[in-house]
Amino acid sequence: MSERDWQRGDLQWWRAKGSDTFGPLGPVIAVNLDYKKSRLQTRINGEVKQSQMLSDLIFDAPAIVSFASQYVTLEPGDVIYMGTPGATTAMKPGDLAEVEIDGIGILRNKVVS
Repeated sequence: MSERDWQRGDLQWWRAKGSDTFGPLGPVIAVNLDYKKSRLQTRINGEVKQSQMLSDLIFDAPAIVSFASQYVTLEPGDVIYMGTPGATTAMKPGDLAEVEIDGIGILRNKVVS
């Protein structure tokens, strides 16, 4: 989740990307998933807004993990949010956001202000 107005106006993006409830996660963590063969689909109120292969990320997962591990100690269970491929869309309070990844499942959240 990102608050684009904050992101545009702030020098650093921590508030726009790291506020409470902005990092929904779970209820499943997949292991041994070939993410390059998985599609991510985002729906808002049932309408598809994103539908792309995870292999379309600007940087692949091994490169991101390698980069992060140069600066922080990574431990089992740590999570690195990598964003999503493709364009995003604005959401408003009351919207139902669904993110589906092949081989993992669907995460559903109501957007609240």
